[in-house]
Amino acid sequence: MRTVVATCSVDYTGRLDAHLPLATRLLMVKADGSVLVHSDGGSYKPLNWMSPPCKVAVSAPDADAGAAGVTQVWTVQSTKGDDRLVISIHEVLHDATFDLGVDPGLVKDGVEAHLQELLAEQIDLLGPGHRLVRREFPTAIGPVDIMARDAGGASVAVEIKRRGDIDGVEQLTRYLELLNRDPLLAPVRGVFAAQEIKPQARVLATDRGIRCVVLDYNAMRGLDDPGTRLF
Repeated sequence: MRTVVATCSVDYTGRLDAHLPLATRLLMVKADGSVLVHSDGGSYKPLNWMSPPCKVAVSAPDADAGAAGVTQVWTVQSTKGDDRLVISIHEVLHDATFDLGVDPGLVKDGVEAHLQELLAEQIDLLGPGHRLVRREFPTAIGPVDIMARDAGGASVAVEIKRRGDIDGVEQLTRYLELLNRDPLLAPVRGVFAAQEIKPQARVLATDRGIRCVVLDYNAMRGLDDPGTRLF
């Protein structure tokens, strides 16, 4: 990755035209070919950018631009269309290149796969007497996160989300409609389990006879004991 802090102006042409007047900005040229123009505000979002694949050409300014104080011109051209980013640099304050190596990617904590694994191991969180049938129970429209049986032997289909919304309830409803056609499974009850369930989703689930269960991820991992809390 190359990072350049420079006093520059930026012109973008393509789907629309945009202009950034002269100011000090951070220019980033990544190994994947993307070029980003950042200010010292606006959080993570760049002021302008060019997504890969693109080509970067550095040239001397023409006579008029040179007279106006431009020392070099970066022309970033998309190789997939006519989009072009022209960065007119007046002064370079910092220029460094770093080899960041291969990025292992983001490892999320508390993703649905982790919740599924933990709930399968602690299936009694659904209620006393529940037992696990299997994870990723196959159906013709996709796997159900967990299939279980309750204390009375009835089938229970569990859909797991980090944040439960209406779409998750609709997904479980489709599974239940299909599963209840199987005489070996029917009747199948539904459980919508999530770390957080939105009020609209809870109302819809209750209306459809689906039970909602809120999962305490830290407690499931043994990092927090709800019994020791003061409130």
